[in-house]
Amino acid sequence: MIPRRERFDVAIAGGGHNGLTAAAYLARAGLSVVVLERLGHVGGAAVSAQAFPGLPTRLSRYSYLVSLLPALVVEELGLDVALASRSTSSYTPWSRDGVDGGLLVERPEGPATAASFRALTGSEDEYAAWRAFYAEVESLARVVAPTLTAPLPRAAALRSSVEPALWRDLVERPIGETIERRFRDDVVRGVVATDALIGTFASLHDRSLIQNRCFLYHLIGNGTGEWRVPIGGMGAVTSALARAASDAGAELRTSTAVRAIEAEDDGARVLTDGGVVEARFVLANVAPYVLAGLVGDEPPAKPVGAQLKVNVLLDRLPRLRSGADPRVAFAGTLHLGESASELETAWRQARDGALPDRLPGEVYCHSLTDPSILGDVPAGTHTLTYFGLHTPSTLFDADPDAAGAEALERAIASLDEHLVDPIASVVARMPDGTPCLEAKIPQDVEADLAMPGGHIFHGDLAWPWAEDAERLETPAEQWGVATAHPSVLLCGSGSRRGGAVSGLGGHSAAQALLASI
Repeated sequence: MIPRRERFDVAIAGGGHNGLTAAAYLARAGLSVVVLERLGHVGGAAVSAQAFPGLPTRLSRYSYLVSLLPALVVEELGLDVALASRSTSSYTPWSRDGVDGGLLVERPEGPATAASFRALTGSEDEYAAWRAFYAEVESLARVVAPTLTAPLPRAAALRSSVEPALWRDLVERPIGETIERRFRDDVVRGVVATDALIGTFASLHDRSLIQNRCFLYHLIGNGTGEWRVPIGGMGAVTSALARAASDAGAELRTSTAVRAIEAEDDGARVLTDGGVVEARFVLANVAPYVLAGLVGDEPPAKPVGAQLKVNVLLDRLPRLRSGADPRVAFAGTLHLGESASELETAWRQARDGALPDRLPGEVYCHSLTDPSILGDVPAGTHTLTYFGLHTPSTLFDADPDAAGAEALERAIASLDEHLVDPIASVVARMPDGTPCLEAKIPQDVEADLAMPGGHIFHGDLAWPWAEDAERLETPAEQWGVATAHPSVLLCGSGSRRGGAVSGLGGHSAAQALLASI
């Protein structure tokens, strides 16, 4: 049987949120576009799922919050997306000298935040340092954020718009040095540091500065760095993008795996399990490691993801030993085992090949902000989502099941340590009696989403600007989406400004392509 051939202006390999963003822009510009997705649905990691059979609750299963999605993209594509602010930014339970407490950071910060810092540190100094530091970070965010939807600026242009000391502290020196110099308390240092380590396996003092780049991405979204809850779950974001793309005329083709890309200077052929698609351009909404295999290039080193994801449904929120109202403590990001010293110890243990004794991680309860995701369930039911740090995929290679079970046990222990009611006593159950709890190690993320090594950013993040001497001659280079093949552009998290649920990879690829024709 001769496979059918079709021709489009643009073929997009991968139907994650970036691929949908690109499809919407390009179809609106009048190009013929097809999105090729191997799964039976689009959305990639940004989906909502009924994780527990027999129960209606839909969880944001892999990606949880939105910060970097530019308001410009939402406006230009007419996305019907609602993002809600969380009433609590973070809560960090602590125990010292037999006293249980918690560091509360409200949104917006108020007297309770100041009192919480004072109870932990014994003075006003640490909170003053906190406010000064984040005011400076916001000044940098206001400079960088507007550039994310334009061609890459040069580093020199941004550097000249930022206080030299701040540029040094966040861009040129390891973030661990900055945190240690500006803050004295171990818990406060850790709360600041976690934004540098989400999805990034590194020491705070790593000379490569990958932790600095991670920190920047977590704090520049729309100039404020606020992380918000998508109403209706993460799937609502990709559903809106899919509607924008299909309404503009793009074809979204699911259950269609891309097997190879034969790239020429003037076009490409995409071999799928359903036939051959010819296109003037191919946008690769896959990791660079995966793309290398598709085009037959020498692959880069395989990424190493380093997170443990746990989704839970509870009959009720557990009480905390600190006495804090759980509706406040769980409403934002609840930090566990994430003081600066605990983070560094965990990193060293994992680097040396051992699962950390005290697993650092953080918990989100989206249902406190968006109860619509719960469905028809008994009153008091809530979701919990746990994101564990410093669990590189290499720790699970030898025996994924056993190592995964141990990691889950340590994650639950890190939470139970601060609870009056252990999680096992409040977890909901499916109709067959099975606890409503699922855990995903990096290998599971790779199997589910084809993210190599389970790396949620498709690889190490890059600075969202060009170096001063970097070549920026073609539109693809100017937008940070170039590959070794002129007809193939990156459009996913592996592009220069990819990572997180932002649509930036898709937006950049679309703008580069439109500038090329």
